[in-house]
Amino acid sequence: MKKLYGSVLLLAFVYFQNIVCSHAQLPFDEIMMPKGEICMAGIYEVGKWDQYWEGGYLRRNANIGTLTRQMVMPMVAFGLTEKINIITSLPYISTEPSGGTQVGQSGFQDINMSVKVDWLKRQVGKGRVLFLTNAHFARPVGRYLSDYMPFSIGAGAPELGLRAIGGYKMDNGLIFRVAGAYLWRGQTQIERDYYYQNGSVYSSFMNVPNAFNFHAAIGYWALENRLRLEATYMSLNCLSGDDIRSYNRPQPTNKMEVSQIGVWAQYYIKADKGLGALAYFNQVVSGRNVGMASVLGMGLTYQLKIY
Repeated sequence: MKKLYGSVLLLAFVYFQNIVCSHAQLPFDEIMMPKGEICMAGIYEVGKWDQYWEGGYLRRNANIGTLTRQMVMPMVAFGLTEKINIITSLPYISTEPSGGTQVGQSGFQDINMSVKVDWLKRQVGKGRVLFLTNAHFARPVGRYLSDYMPFSIGAGAPELGLRAIGGYKMDNGLIFRVAGAYLWRGQTQIERDYYYQNGSVYSSFMNVPNAFNFHAAIGYWALENRLRLEATYMSLNCLSGDDIRSYNRPQPTNKMEVSQIGVWAQYYIKADKGLGALAYFNQVVSGRNVGMASVLGMGLTYQLKIY
């Protein structure tokens, strides 16, 4: 019997590049580091799935069992000015199946550099209208195998993204936010010179599909802005690509789609600086060519002023 292969969550390549730093500093939130302040963060995350979508069909795979993906990520954010923040991160990722004979992969994934710009804060009614943008560039730094799916730790291709962020923060602590990003991906080099993508392709390079990423959240700031709670929705939709073929393994050319809901909590021991802690949980609820993953994360942040 041919082995079946599920699809690893390549959305992690997009979604978990810039997880947090002190006052959140997510790539899709409205938070900015003050001028001259730096934040260091350490994040640990574990995700698991035992079902995946082969195209649009949800199935299990006894040859993989449960695939576990772990991530440890250091991150630094810096307030260059009151309006411009610079963020960088470098995740270390490992994958491991509970069944079958193949082993997982581990190593550093992709370095990510991000610039967030605050364009607008204006009082309207009982709150403030917000508009920001975030631009990022990512490229692989580890010598991992992008075509070793579902055990690969990343897409193995450069990525350039531009995100628009809009929100409304009410004076009572409620906040409503949406963000949308277009993600340009490049090519990944693989260890074979032939593959099938809607026909035979004789090449050792694969095009990783471009994608659109959407995020929405309803949040609340409490305890004099020391506690932040959010309910979130995220989707990632590749704009091209093919499906995993029956009884075959996935590959970086696949059209990956995912919808995910989650909750987020972050507590600042001091309101403006010092030590903070966070925790989050995300659940994939629908998808195409991805695993139905549950993800739990936690971390610590430390913020200080350097000028």
